[in-house]
Amino acid sequence: MSIEPAGQPRELKILVVDDDRDGAESLAILLQLSGHQVRLAYDGKQALTIAREFIPNVALIDLGLPMMNGFEVARLIRQEPALNTTVLVALTGYGREDDKRESVKAGFDHHLVKPTDFNALEQVLQTVADSEQADNSRTPN
Repeated sequence: MSIEPAGQPRELKILVVDDDRDGAESLAILLQLSGHQVRLAYDGKQALTIAREFIPNVALIDLGLPMMNGFEVARLIRQEPALNTTVLVALTGYGREDDKRESVKAGFDHHLVKPTDFNALEQVLQTVADSEQADNSRTPN
């Protein structure tokens, strides 16, 4: 049984998918400074390749991607058995109610609208970390 020290968030494996390279790289730096392991993808096809190899706990996916939009990426990730526990977060400028409904249909667990308050994102990540820790504490060593 592994217990994290109080106040220490569990390190998560996070895939950031966004065609805005500057935004993706800035977010990756913030996440790394928060203690997470991060991989970047700049289009849907690259996201799927990296997700299959990296097996992230969380994927932060922009919806407006070239070649394959974020909705398609989410649907394909949800078809991968090895990725069935990956928490999918739409991190996008698409904020209409129709967009939010479509993201749920595509398999997203959360929908955050850009510009996103980093504290809101950290709350989602903390929920994932807490859930992972609870799952691990129930698993015998």
